[in-house]
Amino acid sequence: MKLFLTALASALLLTAPLTPAASFNMEDVQTHGQWQSMTLALGNEHHFRAVETQSYSDATLSLNATQGVCDLPWLEMRVTLEQQQGESKTVNLVPTRLRIDEQPVVDTMAEFITERGDDGFYVHFYLADMPALIHQMGQGEQLFLGFDQGEQPPWYMTFQLEGAGRAIERMQSLCETASR
Repeated sequence: MKLFLTALASALLLTAPLTPAASFNMEDVQTHGQWQSMTLALGNEHHFRAVETQSYSDATLSLNATQGVCDLPWLEMRVTLEQQQGESKTVNLVPTRLRIDEQPVVDTMAEFITERGDDGFYVHFYLADMPALIHQMGQGEQLFLGFDQGEQPPWYMTFQLEGAGRAIERMQSLCETASR
């Protein structure tokens, strides 16, 4: 994974002037096993997150929802790079496999994105059945990801799900309460 991240970081390093990315305030943080739930606020904008930060020192996996559209959550992974990025752009779209425990593999696509002034890249997953995935995350032990890399072997990651169910329930509750 280090070789892949180093290659990706090298490809992403840009010389454009940097502008700081928007920083949301974390509020109402609670720990649920290896997961946390929280509110992210910036002015009147509110997002709600269930996040796993313990499986990797440089990567997080989160389920997110936005006030007013709580029924449209999205799954996101963030990997920290060595420096802030000079522009916001889609870097790549890659075939991806996702599996929870022994459930069937979900073949999908993942979009790799950078944000200007941010020191990470984001992976957004295109998922057709988010309610099923959320249910499986709440019941499962591990979430496995596999990213195709063309002729190179796939890049694999595993995130723990202990506490995910409670964190996701709280995230959804916070979003619904704020949307009323």
